[in-house]
Amino acid sequence: MIIKKDPVQDMIGSINSIKESLPKRQRQLCDFIIKNYQTIGMLTVKELADQAGVGTSTVLRVMQALGYSNFYEMRKNFHDVSVSSGEKFEYVRDSFANKSDVAGNSASQTLTAVWEESVHLLGETLDLHFVEQFQKAMELILRASRINLLGFRPYRATAIYMELLMEEFYSKTRQLSYDSDALYDRILQFQQDEVLIVFAFEPYTIRTLEAAELTHERGVPVILITDHLSCPIVSFADVTLKVETSKKHFSIVPIIALIEALVIELGKRTSETSIQKVKQLGRVLKEKKVTRS
Repeated sequence: MIIKKDPVQDMIGSINSIKESLPKRQRQLCDFIIKNYQTIGMLTVKELADQAGVGTSTVLRVMQALGYSNFYEMRKNFHDVSVSSGEKFEYVRDSFANKSDVAGNSASQTLTAVWEESVHLLGETLDLHFVEQFQKAMELILRASRINLLGFRPYRATAIYMELLMEEFYSKTRQLSYDSDALYDRILQFQQDEVLIVFAFEPYTIRTLEAAELTHERGVPVILITDHLSCPIVSFADVTLKVETSKKHFSIVPIIALIEALVIELGKRTSETSIQKVKQLGRVLKEKKVTRS
């Protein structure tokens, strides 16, 4: 059996191996890095120092102790090893292969395991950095003359779900996920006061990466919703919302929770018109016998 090396554990092990020999403040920074390694690849020296409660000189000393020649080299390394690539389909395959020994208990065990994993993923996703990025995303959305949504393969469903929720009270949306052939035509029509919300999860589609890059080149803000900080679109994104992914089975629960939070906050921020529009829609659907209580 071939045992795969875990780059995250290797990195954490390297930090732990030198941590105890360092002064107090540097140990404090090491502990912060270990706990928050997934966000280090997106921080500046000052941001890392401020969040860890140390000085910038402490960051530079720890950087040297870890063998990096400069901060950007360290940040890139943390960015690259925040995930082991290419495992999503393995997780799906393994979840199907994991059969219960007692056939009668299989269904209840699966239901319980999926429920518990979903709660775990939501808890792991929500941290201070995620909240800060959420707030930045909302500011871009509120300023935008149009919100463009893009997702391919399984994540087309998440882009469409977000559109359906928003359309009930907010008309400034455009779905780009249906027709990939006309995608570049649409992007070339973007105005700089628009915004692109892109769902990009590993393995990334080439069309998604190219769309985000072209949008960035045109000076249009990009909000990235992804599973890994090593996603190539991070360098083109104005805001990156990283959700936790399961190593047990395929799940979009954190993505759905994020979408609903964004839509609810948008509804709150536009409540002067959104509440009335939702009421009017509900009334018309009943009058036209589309829905019933």
